[in-house]
Amino acid sequence: MTVVYLDYNATAPVRPEVLDAMHDALQAVGNASSVHGPGRAARARLDNARDAVARLVNAAPREVYFTSGGTEANYLALRGLPAITRPGQVAVSAIEHDAVLHAAPEGCHRIPVGQDGIVDLSAFEQMLGRDRNREIGLVSVMLANNETGVVQPVAEIARLAHAHGACLHCDGVQAAGKIAIDIAALGADMLSLSAHKLGGPQGVGALVIRNELALRAVQRGGGQERGLRGGTENVPGIA
Repeated sequence: MTVVYLDYNATAPVRPEVLDAMHDALQAVGNASSVHGPGRAARARLDNARDAVARLVNAAPREVYFTSGGTEANYLALRGLPAITRPGQVAVSAIEHDAVLHAAPEGCHRIPVGQDGIVDLSAFEQMLGRDRNREIGLVSVMLANNETGVVQPVAEIARLAHAHGACLHCDGVQAAGKIAIDIAALGADMLSLSAHKLGGPQGVGALVIRNELALRAVQRGGGQERGLRGGTENVPGIA
């Protein structure tokens, strides 16, 4: 009997070229933070991977920060803005992945969706309109839903959020590798990605941060990822 694997929304098989890259990286010795030859070689692999992720979503390499997966990327986005200190400052759609719903502060605003699974733009606009003190400073809406496949009108959501003075985080984990992603066209300020949804290994992700948005580290350590995510980078996984 031949087994056909179809559950790509849960995880995708690791691509052969990814296995080759991981094998090569595992054969090498070097910490990407070290200044000697092996360390610089590890840093080069890291930089090449950062360039590739940036090209995937039309971002600049300096805007890509590697994490341990989509969940950590979402947590950093939802918890890393220094100005966001109260639940009333955050709004997320009612159908976000648990990685966003659990990262968002309890009691935050929930943006309703219609029967078609698409964010109710009118209700969202009214929510912002009621927020006369402009307390809402962060909005999080996924690009593609992991259960229904519905693609959200992120560009329009971003337009409304920005007009209100809020930042937009977009969970792009399910969309990457399935549809083209242009973070600039989407208007998102932050975008979460996960390698294992598009043929990479589990346990590797990235948060793309645009417009020089300043986040604080939620995991401190040795200052890796320009001080935003401490811990020695997983070069074989990232490569």
